[in-house]
Amino acid sequence: MSLDPNQSIPTGGPLSRFADTLRSDTVGGFLLIGAAVLALVWINSPFGGAYEDLRAITFGPASLHLDLSLETWAADGLLAVFFFVVGNELKQEFVHGELRNPRRAMLPIVAAVCGMVVPAAIYAAINATSPDTVQGWGIPMATDIAFAVAILAVVGRGLPPALRTFLLTLAIVDDLGAVVVIAVFYTSGINFLALLAAAAGLVLFWYLQRGKGLAAKLNASALPNWIVYVPLALVVWGLVHESGVHATIAGVAMGLLMRTTKLPGEAHDPSHGVEHVLRPWSAGLALPIFAFFSAGVVFDGVGEVLTDTAAMGIIAGLVVGKVVGIAGGSWLTTKLTRAELNPSLKWIDIVGMSQLAGIGFTVSLLITELSFADSPEHLAHAKTGVLLASLVATVLAAVVLGARSRHYRRLMRATAPTETAGE
Repeated sequence: MSLDPNQSIPTGGPLSRFADTLRSDTVGGFLLIGAAVLALVWINSPFGGAYEDLRAITFGPASLHLDLSLETWAADGLLAVFFFVVGNELKQEFVHGELRNPRRAMLPIVAAVCGMVVPAAIYAAINATSPDTVQGWGIPMATDIAFAVAILAVVGRGLPPALRTFLLTLAIVDDLGAVVVIAVFYTSGINFLALLAAAAGLVLFWYLQRGKGLAAKLNASALPNWIVYVPLALVVWGLVHESGVHATIAGVAMGLLMRTTKLPGEAHDPSHGVEHVLRPWSAGLALPIFAFFSAGVVFDGVGEVLTDTAAMGIIAGLVVGKVVGIAGGSWLTTKLTRAELNPSLKWIDIVGMSQLAGIGFTVSLLITELSFADSPEHLAHAKTGVLLASLVATVLAAVVLGARSRHYRRLMRATAPTETAGE
């Protein structure tokens, strides 16, 4: 990784062309989906025990509390790279792009809050008379941003770019909200000293990019910048992990702190430079490995699942609650405030995207583990419920967004001759 703003972004060559291929959301989406399907098939096959043994392998320095399983390294470590790329992309949108307009930035943020509250309320209502399962109300709140963005890339190649920005913003806010819920309601304690140390590391990360004092000396030296930034990023990640907060938040925070403007004499800003370097690693390595280790959920007696109020609350919350909360909340917000929907989007696009937000997986499965740690039967049913809800949400979203994608492509073809003639 290089954060050197004076270094040109490389082009040409076989490796460069391969990296450009991996930068495509569609290619990354297919890799992620393929890895997830492989995991599902493997764990539900007669050789599922080997899959469980593989992802349970642990390694890392025990003295730093980092002797983690492969599954945890993928979900907390590799996924942080993806979250960094997403946070960095959002920073660019907030400074230079779609989200510069406060009226449009407000909409996905409010939608994310509504998309958490409504599914949680639906789950709580279904489980109101079941004290053994009501504590799982946080499970359907979360959206798995990695899977959602991958599916959108695969089925929505003709959709307006503003819809992807809406989804990214919504999913980041959703994940931050889910982390707060985990910290407050599902975690025995937070290590505030580690959290403060991580915050100090983030301040240093921000300062070093600003070109003053120590930062100016670093940029003027012959020392490659990655020698400073990569160890600093690893320390911040480790401190966030030690604090008890989900470690991927370190990636989001550092991405949002990236500088997106050029200083005098720079070839490009650090934000675009580091994105150029990291995006192929995120799409081609981090996300497929994460999907492989996180998607291995056993189908546990679907008939029994449908009679378990915990599973039914999860399915209703993710499949129905997300659409009602996100699309309904967005529509009400435009009616009651000055917030506005991007002119390139229609409300049916938001409905399809809202359905896509019903993909739970990572954080939902994490909250499931925390909710039913002492109840193996409910735990198994709830995990299956997350999987079924995510599959249903994916299919429904693919139908709606696929149709909208074809609609937009037809519009582009219809207007192309006119534009050519006008030239």
